[in-house]
Amino acid sequence: MKSIDKFKKEIPELVRVHRKKSALSQAALAKLAGVGKTVIFDLEHGKMTIQLDTLLRILDALNIEIRFFSPLLQAMKETHE
Repeated sequence: MKSIDKFKKEIPELVRVHRKKSALSQAALAKLAGVGKTVIFDLEHGKMTIQLDTLLRILDALNIEIRFFSPLLQAMKETHE
C-alpha cells in the first residue's frame, strides 16, 4: 500500500506545482485539458476518484509523462534478448 499512499500525495502536488509554474489558473488548466474546473480543484486537494483518462488529459496538458516500471516485465525482456 505504500505506493498508493505515495501516489495520493505526489499527484496533487505535481499537478499544482506544474500548473502554477505554467502560470495557469485552475480554470485555464481545466479548459486546456477539456475537463471541468472542479476536477482540477478536487485533484489538487487530494480527491482520488478521478478517472484515469481524465487524469491523463490533465497530465498531458501540463506536459507530464507517466512512466511505469515493472521488475517482472524487465526480467522477462532481458531473458528473451
